[in-house]
Amino acid sequence: MKHYPHHLDLLPAASASGTVRLPGSKSISNRILLLSALAEGTTQVRDLLASDDTSVMLMALQKLGLQWKQEGDSQNYTVHGANANFPVHQADLFLGNAGTAVRPLTAALAAIGGDYTVHGVARMHERPIGDLVDALNAVGARIDYTGQPGFPPLHIQRGRIHAERMQVRGNVSSQFLTALLMAAPLIARHQDLTIEVVGELISRPYIEITLNLIQRFGVEVQRDGWQAFTVRAGQHYVSPGVVQVEGDASSASYFLAAGAIAGGPVRVEGVGADSIQGDVRFIDALRQMGVTIDSGGNWMEARSNGVLKAIDADCNHIPDAAMTLAIAALYADGPSILRNIASWRVKETDRLAAMATELRKLGAGVEEGHDYLRITPPEQILAATIDTYDDHRMAMCFSLACLDGAARRGAAIRINDPKCVAKTFPDYFQAFAGILHRPAARQ
Repeated sequence: MKHYPHHLDLLPAASASGTVRLPGSKSISNRILLLSALAEGTTQVRDLLASDDTSVMLMALQKLGLQWKQEGDSQNYTVHGANANFPVHQADLFLGNAGTAVRPLTAALAAIGGDYTVHGVARMHERPIGDLVDALNAVGARIDYTGQPGFPPLHIQRGRIHAERMQVRGNVSSQFLTALLMAAPLIARHQDLTIEVVGELISRPYIEITLNLIQRFGVEVQRDGWQAFTVRAGQHYVSPGVVQVEGDASSASYFLAAGAIAGGPVRVEGVGADSIQGDVRFIDALRQMGVTIDSGGNWMEARSNGVLKAIDADCNHIPDAAMTLAIAALYADGPSILRNIASWRVKETDRLAAMATELRKLGAGVEEGHDYLRITPPEQILAATIDTYDDHRMAMCFSLACLDGAARRGAAIRINDPKCVAKTFPDYFQAFAGILHRPAARQ
């Protein structure tokens, strides 16, 4: 894992081309770790993401008595499953700012029973979890807030969960439904369980990831569209033996966008167009901007003439990769609108407010709505110091503003607190530097 200074200066780059091997998907990595822990048998996990978020999940599982082993310096792990019965029934778990750890673990711990405290960094204690806690407590769980109601930290005690039906709101975070789906076989030991979604379900592709992985571990989920999901009684997780973690499709977006802005070709390896991750559909938005995309089973490539078309995009299905679109919009031939992105407000930071603030530093005209951004490209991208708000995606996407496009040149960009990329991609800036080609001199 790299050590970064307090800030990182990126000089303008004339073009970008090359190949990048992606780190593993965060969403897939933490789901697989928990499913492996809950399963019967031993699971070989290949190419697990090395990051802060997976580290806190691994440490939490260790505290819960789970046995796992890393194979040398590789990202391959062996996880010994506990068959839905964690050996340690009392533990204090620190989960950093990992939503993919705190939400599913909360549901699993409530279903298994014990005496657990769950907490994280200050920002985690500002990220909502009330809809999940309400859904669990309504059927007999005993989860108390030890700080502000509706948010971590939590105290989870042994309850008596008895449910044929559960309800959870879907309009704040899809991770609440993911958590209940992953815990469902633990709850449905003696009777069928149906989980109903109240209202609109956002970020649906992340539920597709959850369902895909649950099925790989031997549990069938019957669904009624996006409104109800049923797990039949008596099912339990069984290790599939070996599980391969796909490369991270959200991380792919930065390099594909670099190819789009600065000509390319830029190829990413580790994820292809048939990925189970929703953010792979980022390539559809790039195509709308006039970018040429090629892909195979395990790779994607972007190239362009640098002339990007403005877009009006519904980004509900690509909430993380949509941040990268906001930077690509700086190079477009007119104003772009990114819609249906209210979930940005409850991420690692309030990403809607943060993006608007930092885009304006670059000279863009920005209209910030409750769930949309309208971005008018500047005549010239301005040199700026970018604040990252302890948010890995802020650091990564704003690095792209150093690139020269056909319509306008990139600028010298200072990234404050670059080490925040360790959350999902510790080597990001090294990988990014590897595809950049600097101009001989600026005239």
